[in-house]
Amino acid sequence: MVPMTVEELAAVLAGAARRPAEWRAVAAGLRAALPATENALADLPAATGTAPDDPARIHRLAIRITDLAREYPALAEYLAALRDRVADPAEAAPDASHRANVIQGSSAITGLVVQAGAIHGDVHLRPAAAPRPVPRQLLGTPPHFTDRTADLQALDALRAGHLPAGPLLIAVTGPAGVGKTTLVSRWLWGLGEHYPDGQLYADLGGHAPGGPVRPGEILGQFLRALGVAQVPAETAEQAALWRTLTAGLRIAVMLDNAVSAAQVRTLLPAATGSLVVAAGRSRLTGLGVDGAVFHQLGTLDPGAAVELLGRRVGGDRVDREPAAARALVALCAGLPLAVCVAAARMAARPRQTVAALADAMTQETGPLEALHLGGERAVRSALDESYRCLPPATARAYHLLALPPLTVLTGPLAAAACAVPPSRAELLLDELAEAHLLEELSPDPVTDADRFRFHDLVRLHAAQCAEREETVAVRERAVRRALEWYLATATAARALLSPTHRALRRDYEYPGRPLAFEDADAALRWLDTWHRQLMDAVRTAADRSWHALAWQLVDSLQPFFLRLRPYDLWIEAHRTGLDAARRAGQPEGVSRMLTTGGSGLYNAGQLDEAIVWFTEALEDARGAGDRRAEAQALHGLGQTHRLAGRLQRAESLFAEALELREAIGHDRGAALSRLCLGDVALATGRPQQARSLLTRARADLLDVPDPYDAARALAHLGRAHAHEAIGDHPTAERLLRQALEEFGATGSLHWQARVVEMLGQTAEDRGDAAAARDRYDASLARYLPLSPSDARRLEERIRNLASPDDNP
Repeated sequence: MVPMTVEELAAVLAGAARRPAEWRAVAAGLRAALPATENALADLPAATGTAPDDPARIHRLAIRITDLAREYPALAEYLAALRDRVADPAEAAPDASHRANVIQGSSAITGLVVQAGAIHGDVHLRPAAAPRPVPRQLLGTPPHFTDRTADLQALDALRAGHLPAGPLLIAVTGPAGVGKTTLVSRWLWGLGEHYPDGQLYADLGGHAPGGPVRPGEILGQFLRALGVAQVPAETAEQAALWRTLTAGLRIAVMLDNAVSAAQVRTLLPAATGSLVVAAGRSRLTGLGVDGAVFHQLGTLDPGAAVELLGRRVGGDRVDREPAAARALVALCAGLPLAVCVAAARMAARPRQTVAALADAMTQETGPLEALHLGGERAVRSALDESYRCLPPATARAYHLLALPPLTVLTGPLAAAACAVPPSRAELLLDELAEAHLLEELSPDPVTDADRFRFHDLVRLHAAQCAEREETVAVRERAVRRALEWYLATATAARALLSPTHRALRRDYEYPGRPLAFEDADAALRWLDTWHRQLMDAVRTAADRSWHALAWQLVDSLQPFFLRLRPYDLWIEAHRTGLDAARRAGQPEGVSRMLTTGGSGLYNAGQLDEAIVWFTEALEDARGAGDRRAEAQALHGLGQTHRLAGRLQRAESLFAEALELREAIGHDRGAALSRLCLGDVALATGRPQQARSLLTRARADLLDVPDPYDAARALAHLGRAHAHEAIGDHPTAERLLRQALEEFGATGSLHWQARVVEMLGQTAEDRGDAAAARDRYDASLARYLPLSPSDARRLEERIRNLASPDDNP
């Protein structure tokens, strides 16, 4: 039972909203009372900042909370504590008298709580679940950060002078190796408390081997960091959702390696209290029309450069040779990257003098060039000297690991690329990092493995070394081994996530050791963490005409596409995979790409193209006599026609698929066909037939076991009981609530939203417009961060719902 009505809770929230400290406590308590998997309050407005001042928003929030309190006892208990705080909701007004809150008797309270008036007797509150972590994605900064005081003060001044008419946009520009990433990271880390809703980071890849990262990939990354489960397929729709979600947030966003104003513009949030810093080599003057302010980062002055050198190699060595130290940093052109590379070289040779290194760099460039050394040439000179001194195995790893698409490196991946044991690969990575040839990133969030990357100038140098010192065949083998490691690991993840799906062939030339995942959740998190690198692997395989490898990589990613629904990547990958499977002459690959790609198309709303794909899959399957593939194509066509509203055609296709699946003994497939036939029967006014089909489908899917699809059958079964021809609303409510619980266990946020919508439909069926409106509002709140198209549909449903005053 919910301890407060919507109106009472709205009054309490309105009172708390007038007192910032109290609002923050209430918001934290609401979040803490929900399981970590519950996302419905992920976008609770300004949970650690300014409360909403719009009564309509507060009322809608109250609707969402009371609806959730029916599902989660811990939330109901928290609301009871809030209710006790104000015996009369009117006392939530700003002039309410101060209460002395006392807890007496035998009490046991754990987790986040709000002091809530006088409480007597035995009180036991369950420990609060941890809220969704606030994203803090900024790169770390090195301990030897030197100088830049004037630059930090200049950035502070730009921030202080900003008028809050929109997000503050700062473009920090300067030459390669000048330290833009380090400076901005250092500055933003110091501002964390000003941006309580998160600090996001993205490398836009302005100078990456494969070209800049597309805005859609970055938007998908950001949306998922903010809790969006299903990212739209189109970039424009992603950008609109990004602006919607960030409108009430205070976030900081760092866009590293930006190459153009257009690339940055798509990624700008909507919140007036947010900060965006774009760092790039070009001046990005086009951002001026977006209200950007600019800061040009210069090189270190000689004194600061010498200080940086001393911090890296020891002040005593520099103090003994001040003139040589000044000559060395002059050769480095005041670029921190060049100074750090040179310092790493000296640190590895404790007996080498500063003068000896300066002489070596001068001989490399020639006396005239040394006088005019700058920019990339300064870095190259330092890199050449460091590279010459690497042990042979480390030098070989240096240039092999720079080959595209290897952008983020770990020990297992390096082991595959270099054909060495993982323990040896980890040592090689450590040696390269010690030489300042690799930058260390945060550990892998799934495996906790150390992660590294090249600075783009260092990568260019290493790739040139590879071209000079390795044959084409050696380079090709290194890339192939790395891509096959991605394939093996993603295939292992797929086996955990989709154990009932038919496994297709894998063509390895260099069988390796994939990662081992603890469970399906870890497998999915790894696919999500590495999806950009995996998509780069797909593109690289296709570009190198490794056709079988390309489509098999796409196939291994299917659980990522199905569960997280990044529609743009889903469709791109399958178009690439389909072409590759055709070129490989592998019909099973063509069939899989057509059917799983068709699913991506119809889920993204591209129904006409989905029909083309499934029709081709059907023709191919019939030509090859593959009855299982034929049934899959028929089922996909049925799903597409169902979504298009062509119910009779959909039913015919599902029935044909069912007949085939029963004939070949494909039990799970037959259960899915019965589920879809039950859905169509319900939609066409035949609830008894729907009930029979769905009951059988539910039982068969539980036997597989397939808990996700079994919950789908249960949800439709609940709606069948609510139909006027059956009219068993208590059973309908019970089944739908059970389905909601099961979808919570499987982590399907989209279906949770849909079941709450079904609960609203059930309330509307029995004539309870007020309850229907509450549930539709709760469903809409869940859909907003998931699916803009469903959110628009719910808004239309709410508008069309008759208000209680309209009833006779």
